[in-house]
Amino acid sequence: MADKRDVAELLKFELKFLEDGGYGRSPHMPRLQPTIFLDSPTCLNFGDPARRHPCSECFLMEFVPAERRSEAVPCHHIPLNREGETLDSLYRSGSQDDIEDSLAEWIRRTISGLECGDASDANNKTGT
Repeated sequence: MADKRDVAELLKFELKFLEDGGYGRSPHMPRLQPTIFLDSPTCLNFGDPARRHPCSECFLMEFVPAERRSEAVPCHHIPLNREGETLDSLYRSGSQDDIEDSLAEWIRRTISGLECGDASDANNKTGT
């Protein structure tokens, strides 16, 4: 597993990707909305339709509750806030803006926790 500095750097890259519109609709495939984390360069299987790398090797797994790690897309079950909203729940009930705003807030809090060395903030499973 990556150390806290590596995880913070990967999350900074993910935040930049998000803020730069990386999850916006592609002009080449306007009907398909990119899927958060799966369509990111931080994903081990980015650009690999065969998905050869198991999610268990992903740096995000440390943020996934143990009971959700066997899900098809475990990173979509990371609690993003105090209400326990996840990408999975937000994809069912929120707008793309809601999803991206919640994700950005979670990433910023998690980076801050990692950089401050506060494990409770770094793991931030409840968004507190």
